[in-house]
Amino acid sequence: MATAQAWILFIVFSATVAEDIKLKYKPATKPVRLFTEEELRGHDGSEEGKPIYMAVKGVVFDVTTGEEFYGKDAAYNALVGKDSTRAVAKMSLDPADLTPDTAGLSEEQLASLESVFEGTYKAKYPIVGYTASRILNEDGSPNQSFKPEDQPHFHLKDEF
Repeated sequence: MATAQAWILFIVFSATVAEDIKLKYKPATKPVRLFTEEELRGHDGSEEGKPIYMAVKGVVFDVTTGEEFYGKDAAYNALVGKDSTRAVAKMSLDPADLTPDTAGLSEEQLASLESVFEGTYKAKYPIVGYTASRILNEDGSPNQSFKPEDQPHFHLKDEF
């Protein structure tokens, strides 16, 4: 009898916990998507209430929570609304470096880029999309090495 009561208690507890977990899960509200350069430019922090996006290595991050750094007139506002891979690698705000081009960067700069990309952007900000350069080759064919499932915050049902 005690075993049956314990079993029923276990089932009720399991159902309660499962329902509690189900209620705490909140699906993403915006799917991850492909951004054109023009669309990305529209998220440069100049419009109040509009999300602030920044791309690094072709990955578009929502940096709105860092508005004090990336918002209008903030210190790093020059980096948002575009793919600023080169600027991140060089720790530069020079307009000539506000580009996704990594040609000619030193090994030290590439290591710095990877460190900031992994340790800051991927760790701190949600991914909202990718630029064409991330998922397409220069000829427009799919980049076979791109694996969205390897990206943080990736959920198959939310992708594109």
